[in-house]
Amino acid sequence: MGRGKTTANTDTMKGRFLELQMDRFVSQMFEFESPEPDLAGNMTMTWKLTPVAGGTAVEVVADNVPAGISKEDHRIGMESSLANLAKLVEDGAAEPIPKL
Repeated sequence: MGRGKTTANTDTMKGRFLELQMDRFVSQMFEFESPEPDLAGNMTMTWKLTPVAGGTAVEVVADNVPAGISKEDHRIGMESSLANLAKLVEDGAAEPIPKL
């Protein structure tokens, strides 16, 4: 099983919305569940949506990312999330999350 993983192929977290502004702003808090302190904790993610010519610009800020999550792993996860969001918005269907 991978370091900090809930199971060999999964990570478990709980999330909740902190603030929603239709078509503009989403703030969420995620609680990572892990027996390893550097992989557990609460992370806040803020998504800012701005209309631009031909679409919408999406800016994502993550605060309080657990210290054990590398910048590279976080970047890969965010790129995957943004790709799924783009597919959902553009095509009406997101790709399923791949199993590792």
